[in-house]
Amino acid sequence: MSKEIAPVMSTYGVARVKVPASTANLGPGFDTLGMALPLYAWIEMEEAEETVFHLYGDEMKGVARDKSNLLYQVAQMVFAEAGVAVPEISISMYSEIPLTRGLGSSASAIIGGMVAANTMIGSPLDDAKLFDMATQLEKHPDNVGASLFGGIITAVWDGAHADYVRLEPPQDLEVLVVIPEFELETTKARGVLPTEISVSDAVYNISRTSLMTASFASGRLDLISRAMQDRLHQPYRAALIPGMEKLLAEAPSHGALGIALSGAGPTLLCLVDRQETRKHELEAFLKNTMQEHGISAQTCWLMPCTSGVTSELLQRNEMQNVSFLDMIKGEVRS
Repeated sequence: MSKEIAPVMSTYGVARVKVPASTANLGPGFDTLGMALPLYAWIEMEEAEETVFHLYGDEMKGVARDKSNLLYQVAQMVFAEAGVAVPEISISMYSEIPLTRGLGSSASAIIGGMVAANTMIGSPLDDAKLFDMATQLEKHPDNVGASLFGGIITAVWDGAHADYVRLEPPQDLEVLVVIPEFELETTKARGVLPTEISVSDAVYNISRTSLMTASFASGRLDLISRAMQDRLHQPYRAALIPGMEKLLAEAPSHGALGIALSGAGPTLLCLVDRQETRKHELEAFLKNTMQEHGISAQTCWLMPCTSGVTSELLQRNEMQNVSFLDMIKGEVRS
């Protein structure tokens, strides 16, 4: 039975949201393990006389500026679920999360848009409902869970409901990502995967996913090198990313605890002990390997992000003339 949609009776406030990027799979945990990373998107949403978009930053190039925009679509999902009608909204967004690079750009947009819409109308939906809605849309819970809750997420999805456990990242865990300067659509990366796997490969990944999760929970960084291995997706996707096979095979000998494809790629992610003395060597190895294969790439050192999405609701008279862009200038990474 469909919900009755009530007309807007009063003007809502202005929602401002900050949502982190994420990495998924972490090697063996295909569609089940995720971790939040401190690259962010900022979103401002409010009721308007007509729908308008203000999109800022290089990562917003090519993003739709009409009602096909993902932020608008997920906002309307939230309004419908809450039983309110807000057909026209103003959306502002700035993002430093690279698009289609395996760092959860779509998941951050889904979570950011849903939380902004929910905040704008007084937060009638709880996080569990938003998690289910986001997972239904994304079809896997790892990225959206990490962006929503922060930290490390292990989650399952039964087609209707997502269950998760959030783990606090080990204190000495650091992340080095190498981001190739080309995009890889998730649909293409999923298209190369086999439809059937052997029992031995299933056991291989199940055992390593279990060990990986236990390693994080117990702070046993010494086990990551053996746990962060995979037979379900990385061997099939390696052909899409020049240099990937060499990086997976040799990064641990240059100081990485482990290395994996970030989500569907093409970004690769190294987990590193903060006390490691070969960080410069590892970073140079990643860059040089990409260059050997004719790929331009940038590297970035990050700490796991322990906080998920954050939001605030402002009334127009409370904003003190601090514009969205002024807010971004005060928060964006240098």
